[in-house]
Amino acid sequence: MLNRRLFAGASGTLSAALAVLRPGRKAEAAKPKSFDVEPRGTQGRLERMPNLDTDSRVDFTTGLRRYRTDVLESAARARFNEILQANGLDPKANIPHANFAALVEDDVVIGLEGRVRIDSQRMAHRLFKQAFEREQDRYIAELEAYDKAGPGTLELNPGLVMPDYTRHEIHMQPGGYVGNAFAGAIYHYGTNAFYEAGKIMNYQDEHHAQLASQVPAPADGKMMRILDMGCGIGQLSIALKERHPKAEIWGIDVGAPMVRYGHMRAVDLNVEVHFAQRLAEDSKFPDGHFDVVASYILHHEVPAEASRKIMAEAFRVLRPGGVYFPIDFYTGNRQMPSTAYGNFQEWKDHRWNNEIWRIEYRQMDFPGALKAAGFAVNQDGPAAWYNKANIIGVKPA
Repeated sequence: MLNRRLFAGASGTLSAALAVLRPGRKAEAAKPKSFDVEPRGTQGRLERMPNLDTDSRVDFTTGLRRYRTDVLESAARARFNEILQANGLDPKANIPHANFAALVEDDVVIGLEGRVRIDSQRMAHRLFKQAFEREQDRYIAELEAYDKAGPGTLELNPGLVMPDYTRHEIHMQPGGYVGNAFAGAIYHYGTNAFYEAGKIMNYQDEHHAQLASQVPAPADGKMMRILDMGCGIGQLSIALKERHPKAEIWGIDVGAPMVRYGHMRAVDLNVEVHFAQRLAEDSKFPDGHFDVVASYILHHEVPAEASRKIMAEAFRVLRPGGVYFPIDFYTGNRQMPSTAYGNFQEWKDHRWNNEIWRIEYRQMDFPGALKAAGFAVNQDGPAAWYNKANIIGVKPA
């Protein structure tokens, strides 16, 4: 039998909240599980940190991120524009990063904003990782029990051959989404702070509930099978099941710790979702199996080549008339960076936040790639995320 502490480095996870009343919707709570580890209970759907000290540190790092968003970012932008103007450059022009990098790289105000952005994220990741690892034996035992619990199912594929791109530590998350036992929990609590900094509330999955409400139905209204590609910890998958209780919902992701955590949350919330560790570009489902395929912030996290393969796979598994709804940067009416500062911020995200394929993704002709996969493309679909309109790919009947 594997030593639990060694095993924790590759495949453990943490439980999450029991179901409670969801904003605007009643959620049926599951019966408490004897193996559920909740040292300090829950706040609604969200399990509290294991101790008060960790809670306090979370509050600090979240506040620091919010301070960067509210104060430092605007100061850095103003300073950036001043420097460009002083050097005869138009800040409103679409100037490539290489043309101004040397001018701004040593500025204290600009550097402070960037440092606080990166360090607050690193602090949060380290904080959550350490909090879960202190009690890793209990959490792994909990994981093993939840793996076999329902409703819903969990399929893990330890022999899955993973492309190299899946091994990067996206967002600087320790071990990325595949190489740390607690990847699901670190991602969950870490993104709560990210959304809070952007003034988007998601502690009770409010954001994902809104996204689920915006996923469009095919023209015939049939939504009996729905696939969430690159589901991560399954927040959208769960929200889709709560919105469409009669539908069969699947969430797939390459990260075993991510889908294990997602399955654990779904069981706690008494929501029947089927999670599987599979590649989005090779999902193993039959042809024409789904009415709707959705994805959320997936495409900018993979190389353009993989992105095109994912579109082709979405087309294959959709039935005629089925809908693909990819929600991401630039899949709606949000404009790509058109100013020097916009290019600078995107470059920083790519370089320092380990968004390896962010710029490559931006350079894609996304609607054109969907059309090449076979989709009829509607660029005026429902609002999603911060997009007032979002791309829909429809498989011709």
